[in-house]
Amino acid sequence: MEQKEKMYHIGLCKADLEGADYAILPGDPGRVEKIAALMENAKKIGQNREYTSWLAETKGVKVLVMSTGMGGPSTAIGVEELHMLGVSHLIRVGTCGGMQLEVKAGDLVVVQGAIRQEGTSKEYLPIEFPAIADIDITIALRQAAEELGMVHHTGIVQCKDSFYGQHSPERMPVSYELENKWQAWIKGGALGSEMETAALYCVSQVLRVHAGAVMLCVWNQEREKAGLDQQECHDTTGAIRTAIRAVEILAGV
Repeated sequence: MEQKEKMYHIGLCKADLEGADYAILPGDPGRVEKIAALMENAKKIGQNREYTSWLAETKGVKVLVMSTGMGGPSTAIGVEELHMLGVSHLIRVGTCGGMQLEVKAGDLVVVQGAIRQEGTSKEYLPIEFPAIADIDITIALRQAAEELGMVHHTGIVQCKDSFYGQHSPERMPVSYELENKWQAWIKGGALGSEMETAALYCVSQVLRVHAGAVMLCVWNQEREKAGLDQQECHDTTGAIRTAIRAVEILAGV
């Protein structure tokens, strides 16, 4: 691929990345600048559709920060095109809703694997194939969270395509399926619910790139149902710093 040949969707070329091998991937385009600002030499390098991109450095390591938008389809496209540009280590920084009572708002969830209750990953791999994180990235994220003193949990999240199917399942014609599976995921120990990680992990597996994820728990509807103390937390700074420190650990700096 030519150095200046732009990818159709993300609007970046190899020259834009300046050799960056690591990428931090938030869903929200509005979070990209915040992430880049916590590193050095941050500069905006692209904006196309849901993909806002900045390039920065941490301890001399180039890091691309690029949003993926909401859901599996746009995440998969972003991963495919970053792979074409030579990026091989991807860390998603996102938010989730807690599912286990011990996962409180403000806690972090390091995502070891994802339940594939979405559609994108099924166009890559049969449903029997698990959506699993890269072990080295998972270990680095856990180490980073511990170093930073962040309350964190490591385990499985549920990925779905419908936000309101989770929050208002009773009004959906398939409520019987949504509600029964939700209880099954909880009984199986799923820590949180979100929308992108299953696609990220399956696409990365097919492309042979390394992927991991860390989530901020925004709130926990199960704690609310149980009458436990409940609040919302939207400050993603801890998750962001955990991802940045994980990059440093992986890069050996």
